[in-house]
Amino acid sequence: MKLMGVLKNFWCDEDGGESAEWPLILALVAVAAIAAYSLLGTNVKTAVNKIAASLT
Repeated sequence: MKLMGVLKNFWCDEDGGESAEWPLILALVAVAAIAAYSLLGTNVKTAVNKIAASLT
């Protein structure tokens, strides 16, 4: 259970700066991933529609 150990160490960490920075970094990564997914999803849908149209 490596992940549980990491989470436990993170939770018990008493460094104030690091404890505040990691959630912010994770939030920014999550926002970037959601934006990339929505952009990529639209492009994939368009490509699939073009392929389907060319097959008919």
